[in-house]
This record gives sequence, C-alpha cells and structure tokens, in this order.
Amino acid sequence: MRRANNQDSAVVQISDSPDRWQRRGHMFVVADGMGAHAAGELASKLAVEQIPHHYFRPSDAPVPEALRKAILEANQEIYQRGQQNPEFHNMGTTGSSLVLGPEGAWVGHVGDSRVYRLRKQSLEQLTFDHSLVWEMEAAGPIDKKLSRNIPKNVITRSLGPNSQVMVDVEGPWPLQAGDTFLLCSDGLTGQVDDVEIGVLMDCLPPKDACRVMVDLANLRGGPDNITIIIVRVDDAEVVASGARNSSPSHRKPLQISMPLAMIAGTCLLAAIVFALLGSYGPAAAAGLVSGIAGLLTLIGVGSPKQAASPSSNTPRSTTSPYRRYDCSDSRPLIRNLIGTVNALRDAAAEKKWSVDWSEINALEFKSKQAQQNGSPREAVTLQSEAIIATMEQLREQHRRQASDSTIDF
Repeated sequence: MRRANNQDSAVVQISDSPDRWQRRGHMFVVADGMGAHAAGELASKLAVEQIPHHYFRPSDAPVPEALRKAILEANQEIYQRGQQNPEFHNMGTTGSSLVLGPEGAWVGHVGDSRVYRLRKQSLEQLTFDHSLVWEMEAAGPIDKKLSRNIPKNVITRSLGPNSQVMVDVEGPWPLQAGDTFLLCSDGLTGQVDDVEIGVLMDCLPPKDACRVMVDLANLRGGPDNITIIIVRVDDAEVVASGARNSSPSHRKPLQISMPLAMIAGTCLLAAIVFALLGSYGPAAAAGLVSGIAGLLTLIGVGSPKQAASPSSNTPRSTTSPYRRYDCSDSRPLIRNLIGTVNALRDAAAEKKWSVDWSEINALEFKSKQAQQNGSPREAVTLQSEAIIATMEQLREQHRRQASDSTIDF
C-alpha cells in the first residue's frame, strides 16, 4: 500500500553570485517526514525551508559551523511547531544536506536519508544511517538470526521530536570534474540496490537516471515516497583543493536516546508477555533485542546531544565514506532492466493495455547490439530508454483513462 500523501521534500539552492559561491557554495537538501495526519509532510517541508534559510544568512562562520547551526535551528523550528499543535506533537523528519563549494563537498545529516558520491565507477555512501540496524551493527557483530528480526524502518535520530539533536557534519571532500552526488530518501534505497544506483548514475544523464530509478522503485512495489537529487560536477574550474582536518573529535557527555530507550522498554515488555504465554522462543528474541537496545542507550548511541559550536577545523569522521561499491560491472543491471521490460510486456498483454512496442523493440535491439560490441554503458543507456519509453506510454494511457472517467462522471 502506497502512502496517499507525500511526506518527502527537497530543495536546491544555487548561489546566485560569485561572492555567495565563495562563502557558502550551492546547497541541496532531502527530507523524509514521519508522523500521523499531515505531520510528516509539514516536518519535511519545514526542514527544506529552514535549513537553507539559516545556512545562507550573512555570517562569518565557516561552512561546517554554519551548516551544523542551520540544521540545529531547523530542528528547533520543527520541535516548536510540534509543541504548538497536539496533532503535530512528536512529528519528525530526516534531513540530509549537501554543500558544494570552493573547499569541496560538505554533508550535514540526521536520519536515514542518504548522500552518495560516484567517482570513476566507485559509489561511496557519505552518510551513516541513523537507524536501529546500523547502530546495532556499529556496536558489534550481530547474530544472523537476530539481525533478521531487527525492524528495518526504526530510526534513532531525527529532526523535530526533541528540542536537541546530534548532527553529523563531515567533509570536505575535494571535488573533481565528473564527480556525481546523489541525495535520496529511503523510498529509493529500499527497492534499488546500491550497485544499480551507481551504474545508472555512471551511464545516464542525471535527469534520465532519476526517472529510471523512480520507475524501478515503483515497479518493484516500493510503498514509500521516493525523492532523488543528482548533482554532477562538469566544470573543472569549480574544483578546489580542500584540506581534510585530522584533529581528534571531542567527547560529548552521555545523554539518553529516547527512541532506543522506548525500543528497549517495548521489547522488554513483549518478552515478559511472551514468557507468561509460554512462548519462550519469541520471549528470548525480544529480551535479547531489549538488552542490546538498552546497552546502546547507556553508551549514548543515537542520543539527542547538543553539540558544542564547532570551530572551523571540525574533524571529518575517520570511518567515512561508510560503504563503497564497485560499479564497473553493468551486466547484472542490464539483465534486470531487460527483465523489467519483459514483465511490463506480460502485464500489458494480460491487462490489455494499448502499447506501441515498435520504438521499445528498436531500443532493445540496439541495446543487444551494444552488448555484443562490448559497449555495456551504451547498452545500459538504451535499455533504460526502453523503460522510459514504456512508462511514458503507460502514464499517458493512465491520464487518458482518468480524463475519460471524469467526463463520464
């Protein structure tokens, strides 16, 4: 079941003058809201409005400090709005921001939306997912049976539910001509795997890559909203060498993570109930999850800490990029794209959709020739164009049917 309302928001803020570019660069933000009624939609909308608003205010603060402060200010705005209306209480949103400037790329991040960089067929995830799964994996090895029972959609950090939040700010990563960045909500990454994302970014223009990724996620049954921003660095003139600071990070005082504390308490209660009912297997599993969540709470993982105002030498995490994928082999993606078009053919025949397959067949024939000629990138491009052409016809048919039904009504 897909959401009836779109709880994702995004914004692109391009510096409109050389001076502004030198001081603040360009900004890109993706937010994925959560909350009942329209709360999630409001939270994400506030995030993409408030983060650029505060970031671009006149200030002598260096980029990392201005970025962190802007996200903290946005958190306060969302929190205060939630306190004013009972329907919006505890509303929250992820917030992933990318700044491209003379120093390079900076990332400011809360939640499980992601920022990637593709460079020379290597895809790197620049952000750490603030999710229960990632936090538990970071705390140490997890039993495979237990890992299958960990909820995949529980996040440990977000903007809005608490008056304070810990913000990850990392960078700078020096820019090179050809670097391609992607910001996305988890509606994409839940359905399209990382290598597929990297190959599509490598082979297609940004606009076409976005279209194909969204189509694939939807066709694979994605129930969530999908938001994508792709940015490609084409002009070598914007490349500037940015120093990576290796100063040690400051230890922060222990505070309690409310999301993890709630998970620990809920799982403990479930363990007690299962034990009373004689279901000792589920009781043991729930008790183990409760214990791990409790341990993470005590060590401060995911806690809403108020970071001290960082200096201009805010350290970059030694563990970022957090994951890296080799995207040089496009053959698995080509097979998947062919399978997608074949599935659409079968669905069209079964449901008697009116589709002109001549253009699509021609694109697939050229894609097959490109594979035989040893041009896999061209094959990906042509097969992707076949999906775009198919989906355009299906969308147009859907629009006509909707229009006809309106007239009949």
